[in-house]
Order: sequence, then structure tokens, then C-alpha cells
Amino acid sequence: MDAKDILNQQLAGAHGWLDMTMQGVGAKEATWVPPGRANTIAGCYAHVVLTEDWAVNSMLKGATPLFATSWAGKTGMSEPPPENPEQGWGEWGRKVQLDLDKVKSYREAVMKNTEAYISTLTDAELNRKLMTPMGEQTVAFILNAVVIGHMHDFTGEISCLKGLQGLQGYPF
Repeated sequence: MDAKDILNQQLAGAHGWLDMTMQGVGAKEATWVPPGRANTIAGCYAHVVLTEDWAVNSMLKGATPLFATSWAGKTGMSEPPPENPEQGWGEWGRKVQLDLDKVKSYREAVMKNTEAYISTLTDAELNRKLMTPMGEQTVAFILNAVVIGHMHDFTGEISCLKGLQGLQGYPF
């Protein structure tokens, strides 16, 4: 097993946890606005899928994300997030509406895109450094932290938001 195999296993695992945790979430549960400043389930789910698309396509490949090309207008989100994550993502995450079936289809396309990208990586490319908002990081770090780890983090938030609504959070 090599690094690419491990990354794809981790990616599949993160997507699996996200999918299992989203089971039983309908429009009512997805758009419930919790007290305080937390996002809705819809906001969390949309954020994590958009982040994977952006991180892989923009940060790592230097290309345009799927949400702005082949999936433009088809992501199942009522509106795109603000262009600058520092300005308005919190507000957006509390009001975005989702067509869950369409977002799941978009998520599957994003995952396939990420898997295809990982399959092309060499050890040299995994170790390639790039400047990020977190300073200089490697491609491997971005895949592990910004894509896979971030997905686990938001899956936990979704689990909590389900629990606050009286639903089973994680599937165990």
C-alpha cells in the first residue's frame, strides 16, 4: 500500500461517515437554525462539499472548481457562498437551503474528482509545497487536513446538530 492508497481509503472513510451521519436528515432537520452562532446542517454539509471541491481544484490543481464549471447551477444549493470566506460564510451557513438529492450527486462528483486527482500523484507531488492561508504546506497536508480532516470535523458538527433535534447523530 502506498500513500495514494492510504489517502483514498481515508477519503472514502470520511465520505462514508458523512453519508451515514446524514441519514435521516430531511429539509426540516437540515434547515433548523440552532441557538447561538452555529450553522445549520445544510450549511455544514454544503460547506464541507464546497471546501473539498475548492481545495482540490483551486488550491492543488490550479483549476476552476466544479461548482463554477460543470456543476454551475446544479449543486442543489439555493445560493453560492460568499467569495471571501471571512465575509459572510457564517450568515450564509445559517440560511442556505439545499435540495439534498442534488447536493449528494454533486458530492459524489466531487469525491470522484478527488479520487482521480489522488491517483495521479507522485511522492514528489505529495511533497510539493504551496502557500496557503495557513502558511506553506504540502499537497499531502492539504489533502489530510483541509479535505479529509475538515470533513470529519464537520461530520461531528452535523452529528451534534442532529442530536440537538432529538435525532441519532453518528450512526452507532
